[in-house]
Amino acid sequence: MRIVIGGQVEKKEIERLIKELDGSITTMVKSDIEAAMAVKTGQADYYVGACHTGGGGALAMAIALLGKPNCETVSMPGKKPTQEKIEIAVKEGKVAFGFTADHKDTAVPMIIEALKKQITA
Repeated sequence: MRIVIGGQVEKKEIERLIKELDGSITTMVKSDIEAAMAVKTGQADYYVGACHTGGGGALAMAIALLGKPNCETVSMPGKKPTQEKIEIAVKEGKVAFGFTADHKDTAVPMIIEALKKQITA
């Protein structure tokens, strides 16, 4: 699995979390536009990104380049991520996931778990 990290904040920390969860996942940290293009061109399988709202800076370029139907805001201020919502998004074929930086410790493990379940399903 290849995951590109975009968004506006905490990119290196998100990469570290992913590597801690599963060292076999290939990660790349890029600018928003480069990250979204990596998914669009097949250089990466999934996009994750964080910002302060969960959907603006985290997903704006992904939405623009990949289309809104392929993107999911999994958390926003005052609304924590849920495993159920993330698993539904993955099953629907979403490939880009945005969340607030303060939820990264919860959102990233949930996203990775859902992606791994989908791959083995």
